[in-house]
Amino acid sequence: MSDFVSQFWNLYVIVIVLVSVVGCWVFLLLQSKATFTPGVPTGHVWDETLEEYNNPMPKWWSWLFVITVIFALVYLALYPGLGNFKGMLGWTSAGQHTVEVAKMDAAVKPLYDKYLAMDVKAVAGDKQAMEMGKRLYLTYCMQCHGADARGAKGFPNLTDSDWQWGGESTQIVETISAGRMGVMPPHAQLGGETIKDLANYVRSLSGLPHDAVRAGKGQTAFNEAGCVGCHGVDAHGMQALGAPNLTDKIWLYGSSEATIIETITNGRTNKMPAWKDFLGDAKVHLLAAYVTSLSAK
Repeated sequence: MSDFVSQFWNLYVIVIVLVSVVGCWVFLLLQSKATFTPGVPTGHVWDETLEEYNNPMPKWWSWLFVITVIFALVYLALYPGLGNFKGMLGWTSAGQHTVEVAKMDAAVKPLYDKYLAMDVKAVAGDKQAMEMGKRLYLTYCMQCHGADARGAKGFPNLTDSDWQWGGESTQIVETISAGRMGVMPPHAQLGGETIKDLANYVRSLSGLPHDAVRAGKGQTAFNEAGCVGCHGVDAHGMQALGAPNLTDKIWLYGSSEATIIETITNGRTNKMPAWKDFLGDAKVHLLAAYVTSLSAK
């Protein structure tokens, strides 16, 4: 309701709610004053023999409606329900969530503090900690990396030993805490033929089928076009820059010639969001330990 941009919608909601409640009350009053002739049909017949009789509502049923109306008025006085009116109790769902989260955090804080004081690899060997880490992973990480942590196109596999930004404990913690921004700049200016040569050279590095002549030209282009600046002279990549190793068989976007040509031509931009502010140091520590355990299996 606080997002309303004009007072009209605030009044609109108030009117709709009150008219509905008052309308129910008026209906009950009219029913209490209506004249009934019990046992006499109204003349409305369905399915040949199903008749409607002019009988009054049972008293217990009428009182249920009365109680409903009274409850609605009391509720609307105490809790938000009438436009921008916050209710006499000042209750909000956001406030209740904050209180419940604070209570839960206070209850589990000693356990989180215990693991935060431990080395990441030591936490990775703790069965209870890994159960907690798994739940954190399935809540916050599986949407990108998958329930089995094997990733998808553009999202790294966390169960292998290939680390784009480094697989040491401190590096994993930094990745989760601060996030990462991986950028492969576009090189369309090199031209289609040179890019195809480069694609064949890159495929040759990991032992994939390739055109040997084009791969030879691609090696020259690799050195002259500036690729060595990020991927290194030996094409093993640079973790400090997030530049992947081009000599292994692990591909973030795919290893086909067409996909590699697309990558070189258009570039790639990939972002790992930062989680420190949202999760806090203790949960990041647990997640780092859980990810560490995945690649150690």
